[in-house]
Amino acid sequence: MTAASSPTLQPVATVRGAHKRYPGVVALDGVDFQIAPGEIRALLGKNGAGKSTLIRCLTGATEPDEGTVAIDGHALTASGAQRTIEAARHGVRAVYQELSLIPSMSIAENLFLGRWPSRAGVLSHDAMDRIGRDTLSSLGLDLDPARRVDTLSPAERQLVEIARVLVGTPKLVILDEPTSSLAAAEVDVLFTAVRRLAAAGIAVIYVSHRMAEIRAIAETATVMRDGRVVATLDVAGASTAEIVGMMLGREDATSAFDARSIADDVVLEVNGVALRPKLDGIDFVLRKGEVLGLAGLLGSGRTELLRVVAGLTAPDRGRVLIDGQDVTAESYRQRVGRGVGFTPESRKDDGIVPLLGVDENVVGTDFGKVSQFGVLSASRIATAASGIVARLGVKAARTDTPIGTLSGGNQQKVVIGRWIYAGSRILLLDEPTRGVDVEAKAQIYAIVRELAASGCSIIFVSSEVEELPQVCDRVLILSGGRLTQSFTAPDIRTEALMAACL
Repeated sequence: MTAASSPTLQPVATVRGAHKRYPGVVALDGVDFQIAPGEIRALLGKNGAGKSTLIRCLTGATEPDEGTVAIDGHALTASGAQRTIEAARHGVRAVYQELSLIPSMSIAENLFLGRWPSRAGVLSHDAMDRIGRDTLSSLGLDLDPARRVDTLSPAERQLVEIARVLVGTPKLVILDEPTSSLAAAEVDVLFTAVRRLAAAGIAVIYVSHRMAEIRAIAETATVMRDGRVVATLDVAGASTAEIVGMMLGREDATSAFDARSIADDVVLEVNGVALRPKLDGIDFVLRKGEVLGLAGLLGSGRTELLRVVAGLTAPDRGRVLIDGQDVTAESYRQRVGRGVGFTPESRKDDGIVPLLGVDENVVGTDFGKVSQFGVLSASRIATAASGIVARLGVKAARTDTPIGTLSGGNQQKVVIGRWIYAGSRILLLDEPTRGVDVEAKAQIYAIVRELAASGCSIIFVSSEVEELPQVCDRVLILSGGRLTQSFTAPDIRTEALMAACL
């Protein structure tokens, strides 16, 4: 009998009747959840299903509006930052997608960050080394605690992040997409470590979209949709199609527009592009006026492929051609000159200059258009920005309003607008609707379709597969470093896309 099925074991974590609402969004709607010692439980659901909010309730980072959360039989009662401390004291640990290790520090220093072992008020390096070695050894890691983190491989860093949560007395470990940046061989090492955690009686919640991984590591799975728990089931007894159906419910959107004839003119060609360890022999073409969707799980290499096309990353092998000319050796600036525009995945970090105005963020791609005798013209900048603001429906009090004060949707419109201003004819959009509301998403879809109708060619990358039928003429599935399937409008169905990605 597994830990998950034993009736005698008290649950490590129990959530009862949890509700959590944000403006315009019901994140959790009466959620019940529990997990037993030694159980490895997958947590599944599409983006926005409520997974992250449930995790935050378990870690104490979020307090439900209604309902209770108990860890190891102790109900969480504190508020604010004290609630997180309370959850940690009872044994909750979490490892998120974005690793929080400090590269310039040693493994031992990272393991004990913020909770240094000391003797008579003096930091005890001997204790750090001894406990560090024992903790690493418990995961099967033969690493020197004195080694600097920046010398470790991605897999080793991920395992050190897990080792850090073992310092103390953990009872529940939450792993959020832990393999998104790992190669296949490194995943096996991680799985061995996870199984060791379960064998020691630690409950593990494993968040992932990769069904092959889920089947390899998890005994049970909880499926969420629209803030509710749809089912908790034995992984071995459910097919991928059944799980996808639970994640999507009745939703199976097809292309939201009539299929149209795409010109035969090839504007972009990718031949045999490889970039270790993410991409291995990528071939596709992009035609004039086409919106080409690129779908795949987190870590599948979507962003890396766009960066190769944009000239920001050089491939290990393969070629990129624009209008039949090999541009593989050309820089990002040279490709921009050929009409390529790129909107990055992280708008906040890489897409905008928050303190500058909407106008300056728009014209930054081509100052020459708004200069006179080599000097920037305020009137030309205002005119250019006003045209983009009006065309894209950007809501801003003035064109010189700092872009950081706008909503996410309006910021994203400006990010796209700068390439319209630059006259780009090949647009590479990486997660263009991330972090924007439903209305702004619909507006961005309309902008993309309008640009395509005018002859612009677009690659549209999204982890929300349900939006791809709303905007794409064709969708390619990226999995295992290769393009595995292709769907063409009007036969682009959400359920089929989801199943292909999983």
